[in-house]
Amino acid sequence: MRPPLLTALLAIYALVPALAHPARAQQPATQVVTMPTDSAIAHFQIPAGPLHDGLALFGQQSGVRIVARRAELGFAPGSAVNGAMTLGEAMSRLLAGSGFSARAIDGISIEVYPSGAQLSARELARVIVRDRVTHVGYGAPASSAASRLKGPLRDLPQSVSVVSRALIADQSMQNMAEVVRYMPGIIMGQGEGHRDAPTIRGNSSTADFFVDGVRDDVQYLRDLYNTERIEALQGANAMTFGRGGGGGVINRVTKEAAWSPSRRLVLEGGSFDHRRATLDIGDAASAGSAFRLNSMVERSDLFRSGSRIERFGVNPTAAFVVGDRTVLRVGLERFDDQRTVDRGIPSFAGAPSAAPVRTFFGDTAASRSTLSARSATVGVEHNAAGGVTLRNRLHAARYDKWYQNVFPGAVNAAGTQVALSAYASGTFRDNLFNQTEATGAVSTGVIRHQLLAGVEVGSQGTNNYRSTGYFNGTATSASVPFANPTVSLPVQYRQSASDADNRVVVRTTSAYVQDQLALGASLRAVVGVRVDRFALDFTNNRAVAPLARTDRMVSPRVGLVYKPSEPVSLYANASVAHLPGSGDQFASLTATTQTLAPERFMNREVGVKWDPTSRLSLTVAAYQLDRTNSAAPDPANAARLLQTGRQRSEGVELAASGSVTSRWQVQGGMAVQRAEIVERTSAAGAGARVPLVPRRSGALWNRYDLTSRFGAGLGLIHQGDSFAAIDNAVTLPAFTRADAALFALLGEGLRLQVNLENLGNVRYYATSHGNNNIQPGAPRSVRVTLSTGF
Repeated sequence: MRPPLLTALLAIYALVPALAHPARAQQPATQVVTMPTDSAIAHFQIPAGPLHDGLALFGQQSGVRIVARRAELGFAPGSAVNGAMTLGEAMSRLLAGSGFSARAIDGISIEVYPSGAQLSARELARVIVRDRVTHVGYGAPASSAASRLKGPLRDLPQSVSVVSRALIADQSMQNMAEVVRYMPGIIMGQGEGHRDAPTIRGNSSTADFFVDGVRDDVQYLRDLYNTERIEALQGANAMTFGRGGGGGVINRVTKEAAWSPSRRLVLEGGSFDHRRATLDIGDAASAGSAFRLNSMVERSDLFRSGSRIERFGVNPTAAFVVGDRTVLRVGLERFDDQRTVDRGIPSFAGAPSAAPVRTFFGDTAASRSTLSARSATVGVEHNAAGGVTLRNRLHAARYDKWYQNVFPGAVNAAGTQVALSAYASGTFRDNLFNQTEATGAVSTGVIRHQLLAGVEVGSQGTNNYRSTGYFNGTATSASVPFANPTVSLPVQYRQSASDADNRVVVRTTSAYVQDQLALGASLRAVVGVRVDRFALDFTNNRAVAPLARTDRMVSPRVGLVYKPSEPVSLYANASVAHLPGSGDQFASLTATTQTLAPERFMNREVGVKWDPTSRLSLTVAAYQLDRTNSAAPDPANAARLLQTGRQRSEGVELAASGSVTSRWQVQGGMAVQRAEIVERTSAAGAGARVPLVPRRSGALWNRYDLTSRFGAGLGLIHQGDSFAAIDNAVTLPAFTRADAALFALLGEGLRLQVNLENLGNVRYYATSHGNNNIQPGAPRSVRVTLSTGF
């Protein structure tokens, strides 16, 4: 049997001739509409403000693609455009007094460029528009996250999965677990019922989350009420994001104030007493200022008996133009989350137990979590002379997290009794990060360079406190009937000898440089390196001597992209990341782990990206990711640790995103992967399969607009069998689940949506946290959404 990496290379080789000549491939059917000067009328509502925001609105409201270099646009002023008119008339008004001109460059694009001969309204109106739809699509052809330089995703030598706000809305997504279903190679762990815990390419972490490119590493369950899109970067990503990120990172891009109107109220209700409302309202206050407010409130029951959730979020943002070339952005957020901590059901005889999926094991009243998160962000972007862009972002956040749970352990051999345990834990963390970056473009002969240089400094102070639950004040476990496991027992919480009571201070300093080179028309390269200094001071409040360690980590990245034609990219990439010995939450440091060097992640990847149309992207990637320097017991002395452990993940990922036709949109992917321990670690011996890594998994969502007013959606999710824990003793069986949706426009700006989850009422188990905390999937459920623009 060929290894997945070799199989993928052979498949890519076979695809190259067809991809290199895309004109031979059958193009999706599109509707072609000619817009002559006298009859091509579109309605525009574009306020005065920065030209780049006005051009973005022009593209949305006309259906054409705008081609412009943001570095050239700077913060040039754009004039207001309001009313029904031809494209030429609208563009002429928008560009009036800006010093920029425009021209039609192909059937679907208008190019905006520095001052030249202004084209007449009649010339601009002779534009052919294809795939003109009012619904914002699933595709995300460009991103700045992977390299911190905005550009087409097909030209980045790395696998990047993006879930857009359109898909978030169509599926009524509200948490990260729902998002990653459509990202190949990522499985969300149960996270003990109170935190996001993804496994990306076989590596589990709770710290590889970012918001607008800044670390967001506290253990909690994130909401999507203020999210523009989610970007998952698979493979080691230390060059752009710093320590950790061995399997990849997940970055939330939030909604920001812009010079465009945003007025939307969304009301939801559904099964299990689901109730939620969100508000998104914003607009330009003047040519130099804009404001936006996103907010959310939810009070819902969950399908698990006795489980509830209450959430509240509010996120005001503002933007101000300062001078001709500088924009200042500020934002505040308050997010509160209270919920029942649900640890799922136990296993029995190597599989999930036969307990009804709604049965709660433990005490619902005593299993609860509260989170209070407060953050403030200030960002400045300045387009200097010579095409150089300077950016600075300051992000301060305070997290107050506490949870307590009574949860199941093992079931006895007869299957009649189940053991319960309990503990409480609190984390209080202050984060402060500052990023400063400079980007610019230069040419040296025939080689074009896009340069990036940045510095990041950060400080994190954390207090951790944990206590053990003692049933009836004496025992750390209690046995209850398996048939009736929802109980209320007297529990006292106090510290045991091993419970955490510590103060951790982390200070980081990072510097990074990167060069994206265009070596002629067909070859591109990305070369970069990041140097991190990670200093940790650990004070155990129950010990005399504090502990400390400092790591210096060098993380290079090299990638090559070959373009046999413009819509096709063949790439190869190698990157490195490191994880300090204190772990992804740096919450525990001992005299032994203090001496351990950081773990090392080496990711090698090849792939093909093909955009058959401007609105559809296809990707196939093959990778091999090696995790080394893992701790392992010394064969000669079990009390001593050696850094000889090694894990290998390898696989193939396929993804599709965007519009197949003007009516049909898709998002999905599949992964074939294998992750196992190659050399013994502290957790397992060689040959053990990494938990929550199915050999095969995939998901595909389709939305088809039957008419301009009615649409339907259908999705399939498949997950192969996987192990619940590293000991490979319990198997989560494979499952396939179907979802559906109906969409209707009831009037101007009024939309009705019905989402149906688990149409077949399939009993399945998608994830776990060890062998006896297995999370059942929800039974058939419905959610109704009414949204309106005003």
